[in-house]
Amino acid sequence: MKSRLFLFAFAAIGSVLALPGFGQSYAITNARIVTVSGNTIEKGTVVVRNGLIEAVGADAKTPADAQVFDGTGLTVYPGFIDALTNLGIQTAARPATPAGPGGGGQAAAAAAAAAAANPSNSNYPTGLRPEEMTLEDVRAGDNQFEANRNAGFTTALTVGRTGIFNGHSALINLAGDSVSGMTVKNPVALHISFATIPGQYPGSLLGTFSALRQMFNDAKRLQEMQKMYAANPKGMRRPPEDKSLEALIPALNRQIPVVLTANRANEIVRALDLAKEYNLKAIIAGGQEATAFVGRLKAQDTAVLLSLNFPKRTTAAAPDADPETMETLRFRAETPKTAGKLAAAGVKFAFQGGGATAVNDFLANAVKSTENGLSKDAAVRAMTLSAAEIFGVNDRLGSVETGKIANLTVVKGDLFGNQKTVTHVFVDGVLFEPKPPSQPQGGRGLRGGGMGSGGDATAIPGSVAGSYSISIQAPGQPLTGTLTLTQQGTALSGTMTTELGASTITDGRITPSGISFGGTVMFGGQSIAYTVIATVTGNQLSGTINSPQGSIPITGTRNP
Repeated sequence: MKSRLFLFAFAAIGSVLALPGFGQSYAITNARIVTVSGNTIEKGTVVVRNGLIEAVGADAKTPADAQVFDGTGLTVYPGFIDALTNLGIQTAARPATPAGPGGGGQAAAAAAAAAAANPSNSNYPTGLRPEEMTLEDVRAGDNQFEANRNAGFTTALTVGRTGIFNGHSALINLAGDSVSGMTVKNPVALHISFATIPGQYPGSLLGTFSALRQMFNDAKRLQEMQKMYAANPKGMRRPPEDKSLEALIPALNRQIPVVLTANRANEIVRALDLAKEYNLKAIIAGGQEATAFVGRLKAQDTAVLLSLNFPKRTTAAAPDADPETMETLRFRAETPKTAGKLAAAGVKFAFQGGGATAVNDFLANAVKSTENGLSKDAAVRAMTLSAAEIFGVNDRLGSVETGKIANLTVVKGDLFGNQKTVTHVFVDGVLFEPKPPSQPQGGRGLRGGGMGSGGDATAIPGSVAGSYSISIQAPGQPLTGTLTLTQQGTALSGTMTTELGASTITDGRITPSGISFGGTVMFGGQSIAYTVIATVTGNQLSGTINSPQGSIPITGTRNP
């Protein structure tokens, strides 16, 4: 896979201390245990040994060699699962596209450069290669998952988010010194996004669907030829070797699910139509307008990986700003109700972060779902067992049961209340304890890889406030605009305005290494979250904008 989302994270609760735990046994006693698969145990014990749950129950015995934690006032949950992320993926640099006219030619040149940097024997261009395996791009290491574990996450489905075919996803645990040790299941599903390839075919949505159908049809024909040749090769020209088409055959045979990214109603209709046409074992990812299709979802036995990246107002609240359309207002108001309506209709769903800029947005928006019709029990299930069932790993993950992988999240306070703290997280039986930060922390970026702490507050650079003329090197569509920053101590606020509209920046911070802030922008009918990481030297700004679509350069000059 060519371009990847840069993953940045700052621990929201604090740095995490990983305690060596292989072979170590633990016992959490006197705790409330939400098993998810069965009744909640109001006061019981969970025993962890050799990476597995050894015992759980109101009368479970505490081993003599166990490290004991008094769980009075604590609740034990199965480790939370983010059902669609980019976590753990090694980021590849996106070729820079020169500014100026001729965006299509520049995008084609960028695509050619990317292909040259990543040669393949595929007969199809970058973006149309379903054979690619996400696990090949995953890297091990505990630190990159720090913020996610602090928020209670132990497992994630990870896949690239570039191209039409995003490749095959992998389910990984969020700790480990080796990729093989982190891997729970690989591959999990084939992923498709209704994207385009700028500067070459398919460069339009109509072309994308044409290309998808052509490749599925060619794969069906190739499978038939392979069967005929295997039965009697004499007198028959051998079928061509085509790894891209061969990667589609398991999907056509319903041996592996196909995840179709679709948020808005027109996208979901197209996804369901494509799945029906080729009898695919489909899963909808995003699904924020899925409630209009609960009948079809149930009839086609289609689960939903529901995005918790809820739409936000993206235009600046200025007196001369254009009013938002009724459709936009309705979409923003109805999205938090989707989970409750899916649950009421009996459609299986799991929660995913949807590329939100902060890991804590996941739980915050799960709370909003419970305030809009979803029961708390159903919300917990959507973060745990439902995801495991959709991915076919509920025999080892998703509930607190004897014999399952010891992925546990321990919480003090009401998980869906304002006052809560994750006190302990177990991943594969290894204990991680969130600790308060020992020094000031930097700003919070995208979930995933860490950039470290903010360091010594005395090293904070001088004022970065002002108005900057900016250039964003988006492939095929270079953007220009204005970034206005207001500074109060180490906090930043302001707006970023380009041809895509005005965006109010959030979580703005100044650290010794530079500045960071987030925001959202509407593009293609979807709310896209982004994070900017940059440095300011004199009047010059330089850095990257990171989003689910990848990482692109941003530069700017402060205006006098």
